[in-house]
Amino acid sequence: MPSIIIPGPEGRLEARFSPPPRPRAPVAMILHPHPQAGGTMNDRITQELYKTFVKRGFGVLRFNFRGVGRSEGEFDNGIGELSDAAAALDWVQNFHQEAETTWIAGFSFGAWIGMQLLMRRPEIRGFISIAPPANMYDFSFLAPCPSSGILIQGAGDEVVTPHAVQKLVDKLRTQKHITIHHDEIPRANHFFENEQEMLMASVNNYLNMRLDPDCPIK
Repeated sequence: MPSIIIPGPEGRLEARFSPPPRPRAPVAMILHPHPQAGGTMNDRITQELYKTFVKRGFGVLRFNFRGVGRSEGEFDNGIGELSDAAAALDWVQNFHQEAETTWIAGFSFGAWIGMQLLMRRPEIRGFISIAPPANMYDFSFLAPCPSSGILIQGAGDEVVTPHAVQKLVDKLRTQKHITIHHDEIPRANHFFENEQEMLMASVNNYLNMRLDPDCPIK
């Protein structure tokens, strides 16, 4: 997983990239938690998501938002971070123009940014949102949500309330032509400190289903 620097809206963005292992391999981008709460691309869950997609034969990118690590710029309350994510996805797609599909995955703040990005990028065909902060940010932009995905929440999350995530899930499930999965991990706090194995089992079960050639969700 070589360290790379990619051009961002406010200067360079520090990133890690695992190149696609074959022609037409799908690509995935992983987005980290809140920069002002210590979130970086080396966050434990962000790294696990990255490794999971690498093992499944994706070309995979994770990067530091502006002002984090060696990425230039300053925190911009999500506006600039969305621009960072769009620029990073541009870089991946320019590197691997023949990708058959594109996925986005994010944890907490990264889930919020990722779901905004999928509204702007119709080529994103699947998403994984872990602890999306539905009680902190407005998710009404998902009108309608353009692709199927999964929202995973800790039942004991003290930061993102499970009730708020359930309300978001219920709203998204009223939309046609997409399928929204929802897993709630018993006892898990916001960081899944003692339940990371269950979290990643949920991620892998969902990917097993979606990546099956016979899966009806496209």
